[in-house]
Amino acid sequence: MIPTKAAIIDMGTNTFHLLLVELYADRFETIYKEKIPVKIGQGGISRNTIHPDAEKRAFHTLHHFRNLIDGEGITSIFAFATSGVRNADNGKEFVAKIKEEFQIDVLVIDGEQEAQMIYEGIRFSGSLNGETCLMMDIGGGSVEFIIGNSQEAFWRKSFEIGGQRMLDLFHYHDPILPGEVENLTVYLEEKLGDLVNAIKKYNPTGIVGSSGTFDTLTDIYFASLHETKLKTQQVFQLPREEFELIVQKLLTLNREERLLIPGMIEMRVDMIVVAACLIEYILKFVPVSTLTCSSFALKEGAIAELMGKHSQAVSLMSR
Repeated sequence: MIPTKAAIIDMGTNTFHLLLVELYADRFETIYKEKIPVKIGQGGISRNTIHPDAEKRAFHTLHHFRNLIDGEGITSIFAFATSGVRNADNGKEFVAKIKEEFQIDVLVIDGEQEAQMIYEGIRFSGSLNGETCLMMDIGGGSVEFIIGNSQEAFWRKSFEIGGQRMLDLFHYHDPILPGEVENLTVYLEEKLGDLVNAIKKYNPTGIVGSSGTFDTLTDIYFASLHETKLKTQQVFQLPREEFELIVQKLLTLNREERLLIPGMIEMRVDMIVVAACLIEYILKFVPVSTLTCSSFALKEGAIAELMGKHSQAVSLMSR
C-alpha cells in the first residue's frame, strides 16, 4: 500500500504539538515530531481571552511548523485547537488570522470531540484491555475523563479545569501552601460531581493517564530507577507508591528545586504541582495500585481516524 503523508498540529492550551507521519492501513510511521510550550492560556485564560503575547508565541511556532511541513512536501494538514481557543472571546478571530497567515484551517473541537479523540488515541496505544478503566488527559485549559474499555467508551466528559486554570486560581506560593491544596480540593469537589457519579455507576478498576503530565511523571519514575523509557514503547506503568513519593517532592519543593528532579522538563514544571493534586483527588475514587500511562493522546487519535479513512480510500481505489 502506498503511504499517505500527513501533518497533525495539536494546538493545546499549554503545548503545541507537530506530528509528521506516513499513514498505512494499520499503522503509521513518524517522520518528525516536536512539541513547543506556547502557553496560549498564559495571561488570558482566566479572562477568556488570548493575550497578544500568547498570540505572538503561537504565530512564531506555527511559522516554524509550516516551514517543516512544506519541507516535507506535505499538503494534508489536520490542525486542532482545544480549550484555550474554544473558550476565548477572540478565538474565532485568532483562527481566521491563522488561515490568512499560514493557509492552515484550524478545527476548534468541543470538549466531547476532544474526549473522543483522546479515547481513540489511548485505545490505539494498546493501553486498554477488557477491564473498565477511567482515562484522563490533563490539558492546560481542560481535563478530559473517559470511562470505557478497549471496545467502547461508556461515558466521556470534558471539564474546564485544566492546569493553567488551576495554577491561576490556587498556586500563589512556591512551594504551594497546604491551604492552597485544600482550596483546590474543595474546587474539584464542586466541579467534578458528574465524574464521581459516573465512577459510581460504571465502577472502573483501572486508571489510564494520557500524555503530558503522565509522560513527565513516568520520566521522573524511570530516572529514579536510572532507566530510560524506550521510544518504541507507548504504554508505561507507574506504581502508586512511587507516584505518592513524587507528589510529596512536588508539594514541598520550589520551582528551581523541582527543575532539578531528574526527568523533569521546564515546560511541565509549573503545572505539574496542581496536576498531581488532581490525580491524588481522583485516586480517592479509583484506588488503584498502578497507574497506566499512555504516550498516545489526541493527535494519535486523529491519526487513528485518518488511517481508517486512508485504508477505506485505498480499498475503494482497488475495486
